[in-house]
Amino acid sequence: MCDYSLMAVPNRLAQEGEELVTHRFPAGSLGLASPADLKRFADPPPVRRSLWCAVKEFFNPPKTAPVPAVCIPPGARLELHDIPVRLQHDLGVGPAEEVTFTQISAAVNSYRDAVRFWNGREVRLQELREGQHVRVLDLSMADELDLEKLREERAETSYRFR
Repeated sequence: MCDYSLMAVPNRLAQEGEELVTHRFPAGSLGLASPADLKRFADPPPVRRSLWCAVKEFFNPPKTAPVPAVCIPPGARLELHDIPVRLQHDLGVGPAEEVTFTQISAAVNSYRDAVRFWNGREVRLQELREGQHVRVLDLSMADELDLEKLREERAETSYRFR
């Protein structure tokens, strides 16, 4: 769904047909994000301000909202593009492949999000390259998600780490 390290980041569920990109979030983990969100948060609209406001902002920069992580349910079909040559060779795949999103472990506090290729090989999202493009093909085979249970799990996890 979304690795444990992305639980502190605002997140949302993916939509069929959506184009995503692998992105390194502030916690240091790779996850999926919308290119539109990345652009919007990276390029705030220009604001005309006085010299004094610019100086104040330099010493006290405005807080920016974090880029939301896009969560994929296990079982979803994706198209993975820009697969690095090293991974192509190691996994016996091409530069673009259809994959199934999966979780390789149920352990908490571990990276568990992965993609499974047609040949059965699996790669954790953390092993992909930042900036790789992913297209959501089909969510119909995805496991049914209990969003309320996920929110409770997220709240419990954040409470334990306070």
